Amino acid sequence: MYNDIPKNLFLEIIVRFLYFVRLMLDNLLTMTLVQKDVSADAISLSQQFWYAVRTGNSSADGILNLLKTFNQELLVGQLRNDAAKKAFWINLYNAGVQWLLVRRPQYFHQKNRFFRKKYFIVARHPVRLDDIEHGILRHSRIKWAMGYINKCFPADVEKGFRVNQLDYRIHFALNCGARSCPQIAFYEPDNIDVQLNRAAKNYLQNETGYDQEHHILYLPKLLKWYWADFGGKRGIIKMLTNYQIMQADKEPKVSFKRYDWTVTLKNYMS
Repeated sequence: MYNDIPKNLFLEIIVRFLYFVRLMLDNLLTMTLVQKDVSADAISLSQQFWYAVRTGNSSADGILNLLKTFNQELLVGQLRNDAAKKAFWINLYNAGVQWLLVRRPQYFHQKNRFFRKKYFIVARHPVRLDDIEHGILRHSRIKWAMGYINKCFPADVEKGFRVNQLDYRIHFALNCGARSCPQIAFYEPDNIDVQLNRAAKNYLQNETGYDQEHHILYLPKLLKWYWADFGGKRGIIKMLTNYQIMQADKEPKVSFKRYDWTVTLKNYMS
């Protein structure tokens, strides 16, 4: 009977069978880890999702399903401080972007749809990428107001999930899939300050330039978009001074570099 089956078709059947076996084993492993070791730990789930996406492990889909049905009160309780909130939501945002663009890279060409569509569900609440960045991590700032205006009536869910205080360093941690975005790193609540400082310094050193002859400071467009988050020009110069990127006594003119929106996947920090 098997002699009647073309060899190519037979091989394809074997390959597909092995793929589904691997998918089932990955999901079974994920469920076992969550039930046995993680004990419904939301931060660990976000970290597992990040790692699964980076390594191409098919368990990423199973982890998203676990986050989808996660108990909201338990999640709010586990994200009890800003360190935990930043680690959880940054990991979820960065891994979520990579997960989306691997499957549907064409979505990125419609940026309004990409950032505003409810691709993810967390604790039974649909969540947009914009919700994570501007509602949760920027403490309910309006997206296109350069950081000067807050939302008047943020949703109760957003208020329950959001950080207590905006930390401008999150802008150097979030990667939306564009070439000019910061590199992707893995974040942990206990080390969040060290990790965010590393991310900020790494991005600013690579993306900032200073023309001594003409006294011009070239900044990434990211700083213009969220100008007030950084404290305006004075706050930006203080930040660059703290990261030892420029001298404190300088008062340069500012010019912003073009933002490169070319899709760039797997831009992980080494």
